[in-house]
Amino acid sequence: MTLAEERPAAPTACRRRRRRCGGPGTLADVKEVVSRTDVPSPALPFSAGIKANGFVFTAGQVGTDPRTGQLAGPDVGTQTRQAIDNLRAILEAAGSSLDQLVKTTVFLADMGTFEAMNAVYRELIPEPRPGRSTIEARLARPDLLVEIEGVALAD
Repeated sequence: MTLAEERPAAPTACRRRRRRCGGPGTLADVKEVVSRTDVPSPALPFSAGIKANGFVFTAGQVGTDPRTGQLAGPDVGTQTRQAIDNLRAILEAAGSSLDQLVKTTVFLADMGTFEAMNAVYRELIPEPRPGRSTIEARLARPDLLVEIEGVALAD
């Protein structure tokens, strides 16, 4: 049973205007949490993905293997490959795919690793490639070199 099935239908005016209805802080009639069945939910207060209004919005994915909790490797290329694998898994759990990406944001711990990240990104993200922003940022842990989030069309 989904959240939308647990709550009574929101009034038509709420759905038309995309306002919050059905109680404070609920958008059950327009959004659905996406989770992966092969790994536990994030321990932090966020969802791996949200499906809303025909799109899937993912949380930032890093180069950590979700089954082991270990980094895929010490270099940006290996971590980029794992981050994109994690992104793919969330999109597929939502019924979407890398082919349906419309926007990505890449966060790099060091912009000097741009070319190495970009080589893996070019290899794994299919054409036509989505719009993308790349930003240098301090990531959650010093051993993380890249984080990638995405927005994709949902089926």
